[in-house]
Amino acid sequence: MTGLHGIARHRATAWWLLAAWWLAALYSPAHADPAALRLQPGAGARNVWPAVTLLADATHAMTVQDVWNHRDDFAPPAAPDGALGLRKETVWLRLPLAVDQPPRDPWVAALGYGAMQEVDFYLVRDGQVLQHAARGYLRPATRQSLASRTPEMELDLAGGLRYDLLIRVHTPGPMILPLSISEQPERSRASQRELLLQGLLNGLALCLILYSLVQWRGQREKLFAYYALLALGSAGFSLQFFGVGAQFLWPGQIWPERHFALLSGFIALVGSFLFLSQALASDAPRSRYVRGMRAGAALMAAAAVAHALGLLSVQTATAIMSVFGLVPSAASLPMAFRRMRQGDPVGGVLLMGWAVYGLAAGIFAGMAQGLLPVNFWTLHSFQIGSTLDMLIFLRVLGLRSEALRLAAHAALVERDTMRSLAHTDALTGLLNRRGMQLTLQSALAQCDAGRPVAVYLLDLDGFKPVNDRYGHDVGDELLVAVARRLGEVAGPARQVARLGGDEFVVLAAGLEHAGQARALGEALLQAFRTPFALRRHRLQVGLTIGYALAPLDGTAATELLALADMAMYRGKQAGKHRLRRCAEPAAEAPQAA
Repeated sequence: MTGLHGIARHRATAWWLLAAWWLAALYSPAHADPAALRLQPGAGARNVWPAVTLLADATHAMTVQDVWNHRDDFAPPAAPDGALGLRKETVWLRLPLAVDQPPRDPWVAALGYGAMQEVDFYLVRDGQVLQHAARGYLRPATRQSLASRTPEMELDLAGGLRYDLLIRVHTPGPMILPLSISEQPERSRASQRELLLQGLLNGLALCLILYSLVQWRGQREKLFAYYALLALGSAGFSLQFFGVGAQFLWPGQIWPERHFALLSGFIALVGSFLFLSQALASDAPRSRYVRGMRAGAALMAAAAVAHALGLLSVQTATAIMSVFGLVPSAASLPMAFRRMRQGDPVGGVLLMGWAVYGLAAGIFAGMAQGLLPVNFWTLHSFQIGSTLDMLIFLRVLGLRSEALRLAAHAALVERDTMRSLAHTDALTGLLNRRGMQLTLQSALAQCDAGRPVAVYLLDLDGFKPVNDRYGHDVGDELLVAVARRLGEVAGPARQVARLGGDEFVVLAAGLEHAGQARALGEALLQAFRTPFALRRHRLQVGLTIGYALAPLDGTAATELLALADMAMYRGKQAGKHRLRRCAEPAAEAPQAA
């Protein structure tokens, strides 16, 4: 019995071992890897990072076979999805793929960030490399690499098999690796959406640049030129960062890929230093703040030239930009707060723009340092923030344009006021001697024998006794009333001037004949038969008029005024309150009052 029980125990143990072996074989990696990404048609773009493991190569010399032999050394990345930060070593990514059924459309592995030096895609099955694609801007350009703005490879997969996708990445900048696996139609739609977004944002930036340059040329205001520099730098950085430049503007050119982003950043910093100093302190060009901002702009321009000539490495240039990136805003904060407290809207607009830009730059920096995951919003945060910043700063240009318009209007008003004061009598508002001479010269240039011009010189009779008895205030009030009555009688088509004292001139152009000139003179004379009702007095003054006709009596302004003056004195000598023409004989009977 004991022997039978022993045999039974051994058989049970054997069955348990057989079951364990069968389960292990069933769930062994050769059949299905739980960590593998299962590719199913119609599933759309997949979040691959939960299945990605990472291996660092500090020697930069490991081959794909070396990596395959060390595949057990791969470990999950410690950084958030797709954000590995600044890494000096070469990084290998491993993504196991499981294909259950034959794909209807090709699958595409893509890294959605283009500014990387070397990217190698390897499709491996059981240690054998089935496909290899070399991408990155240090690699020779091919038709396949230029077909996309970012590194990608179309995978040749068969149903029911397991693969490993190995990706080698080497680049001096931040390792931003938005890895995706999607079917070709979905990948094409995603690429088209991204190109549409880049076209909209870069097209907007181009419009802002052209607008500011046109305004600068038209208004000669430096602020618009500095804004163009700022917008140009931001747009240039986005062109290189998102791979648009490498695909369309400089395909296959290594130098722009190495330098364009940093050069654009330096240009943006130069524009930022100059734009902010001009917006906040254009009225104090010699202040310490303005001198410091100009020195910062000069230093950034020098750094840009040095980087373009190869005197500054990518790492050094990046460090300089990191140090000085926030200097323009930080140095301008006190000025902006001061302007805002003074009620200047420019200060508030700049603070709003900095808040938006600071948030976007912080998100982008967190992603670049490996602190935030890579997704649409973090990847595009800087570009969207820069665009919003440019649109907010556009309000500063609008405020400056309005200020320039108001200043120009004020200058015109001041000019017209000064001209009016130079040509207008301050007491009566009539033309003064200078204004009358200019008006008379203009009228004489258009007169002829068929359309004569009459010049009347008028002198008040009895004004001095009014001044002596009632004082100069009443005398001035009377002169204003005289000016008003002369204007009413002469009509709006005639010009009235006060030469000084109680002497006035009336200019009548476009007359039809000499008799019409005499009729106007008699109307003026007749108008002074009625007393003047002032505020506290009712006063009577007379009028003596002398006049001359052009071109009958003369053609020069000074000559006509002199002839009219002589005729007026003849009227005074004849008993005052008379109308005389210079061409009339001195013995002519006086005109009755």
